[in-house]
Amino acid sequence: MHEIKDPQRERRIFAARTIVSALVVLICFAVLIWRYGVLQLEKHTVYQTLSDKNRMQLQSVPPTRGLILDRNGHLLADNQPNFSLAIVRENVQDMDALLEMLKELVELEDDDIASFRKRLKQRRRPYEGVILRSRLTDEEIARVAVNKHRLKGVDVQAELIRSYPYGPLFAHAVGYVGRINERELARLDPADYDGTHYIGKTGIERRYEDLLHGEAGFQTVEKDARMHILRVLEKTPPRPGQDLRLTLDVRLQQVAEKALDGRRGAVVAIDPRNGEILALVSQPAFDPNWFVTGISTQRYSELRDSLDLPLFNRAARGRYPPGSTIKPIIALAGLDSGVVTPEYRIWDPGWYQLENDERFYRDWKAGGHGWVDFKSSIAESCDVYFYDLAFRLGVDRMSHYLSMFGFGRDMTADVIDASRGILPTREWKRAVRGRPWYPGDSLNMGIGQGFMVATPIQLAVATAVIANQGKWVVPHLLKQAGDTPWMPEEVPPPVDVKNPWTWSHVIGAMAEVMHGRHGTARRAARGAPYRMAGKTGTAQVVGIPQGEKYDADELAERLRDHALFVGFAPLENPQVAVAVVVENGGGGSTTAAPVARKLFDAVVLGAGDEPNDALADRGRP
Repeated sequence: MHEIKDPQRERRIFAARTIVSALVVLICFAVLIWRYGVLQLEKHTVYQTLSDKNRMQLQSVPPTRGLILDRNGHLLADNQPNFSLAIVRENVQDMDALLEMLKELVELEDDDIASFRKRLKQRRRPYEGVILRSRLTDEEIARVAVNKHRLKGVDVQAELIRSYPYGPLFAHAVGYVGRINERELARLDPADYDGTHYIGKTGIERRYEDLLHGEAGFQTVEKDARMHILRVLEKTPPRPGQDLRLTLDVRLQQVAEKALDGRRGAVVAIDPRNGEILALVSQPAFDPNWFVTGISTQRYSELRDSLDLPLFNRAARGRYPPGSTIKPIIALAGLDSGVVTPEYRIWDPGWYQLENDERFYRDWKAGGHGWVDFKSSIAESCDVYFYDLAFRLGVDRMSHYLSMFGFGRDMTADVIDASRGILPTREWKRAVRGRPWYPGDSLNMGIGQGFMVATPIQLAVATAVIANQGKWVVPHLLKQAGDTPWMPEEVPPPVDVKNPWTWSHVIGAMAEVMHGRHGTARRAARGAPYRMAGKTGTAQVVGIPQGEKYDADELAERLRDHALFVGFAPLENPQVAVAVVVENGGGGSTTAAPVARKLFDAVVLGAGDEPNDALADRGRP
């Protein structure tokens, strides 16, 4: 029997179900409205920040590094455009596979990959590209662009990198920049160097890094899902580094390099009027452009292992026995202390002997110079005169006077890692050698041999002080930073002598070296329309046993004497003081003095070619 339908009851059930369903829908809709309100009102800032973080990114904008120019405006360090291959680690799933793919598109050496993996481990910002290889060619850029769809995380970045137009010519003075390493990264301010890949490593580049670097800027960029930049939303521009004008002169630097003629050695020229370093040459040198984006292991090994030490700055760090170049200072000490007078004479038979000592201290001239006075002892570089003077002065007085001329100290303002040399004293020998000071040590010191060593820049500084008759000026390389001229923080006190005429006797004797009938450098000064002062020197590399003669032909080239010269010109109102060291060059009069003469002519007469811009091409990669 079928149940009889109850329409009334069904309508009530349907109405109840409808009401319940409507209530459920209304409740769900209310919850949805409430949640939407929470998201839009209460959580708006949170989710907007998360959204912006996905599509927008704050990036640093590295500053443009300041330029370096010589005193006349010639570019010594420039910025050139460069395209680099960079990889964003966070966007790469399989780094090894990606590198293998890139090897097919661009030339990658093992050094490139090894350096890249090392840089990956350094601290960096998220999504910051790590350079794999720099200096991409146009063809390589095109191949990467064509295959961009297969190279997720790979980008070609444009940047400015350092370029040194004159190549090796200023390598030791200006220095070079290189990639920031882990040790440097730990001490740098991340805010200042975020996005910067390079830092000054040596020379002026390192000394004035804070001025050259500038301040980083920032920009907010909008990116798509593949992290490609769509647009720049906001930008705070960086502050570029200051341009530096140096005291160096390209023309003088080229004259000095040419005068050395490929020989190992150093030349330093200083303006005694203000301490400006006009030329600072160390040969052989290297091309600083090799270091900017990373030097290959093979090339660096060749530089590091070379017997000629091209990486070594001989001008500032080379320590040589000064030889006879310090005789004017020893002579000044003798006059000022009253040990000798200008008229004092001794007989030079070719040797000197201490009482109760069997050793003979030989003169460079086998037969001796005969009777020698103050002027002729310097003009002819008589060793016997200075053996006698050194014995009478003693080490204490010699060290005192030599220290007043800057020996044993770094007196430069901004020459990086300049050596202090060695100015021996009784205390020094006792501490270092564990032995007392002997009279024979004083004799060797009196002719610039023995324990004393000095750098070419120290010799040039001392010569500038003599040219100024005791007045000190601080040697420096920076002439102007931006619009601000360089000023010394402190100037050493002048060399104070008891009698002002002491200077005229010393300088007159140095002039006799160049223009006297028996002066050791008279040939170098021949034909000059101006007068100059100087002192030649020869420094032994190996000792010669008693009873034997020095014969350069029997010695290996690297065991022969060093040739030295110091001097200034013109004699009245000096404009330049010069120190020259030619390693294993033999006599200072025949090898080093002619180099200085070329610099004297270049300064006093304006001789020498104008800066050769063609030379600048040799430094470009």
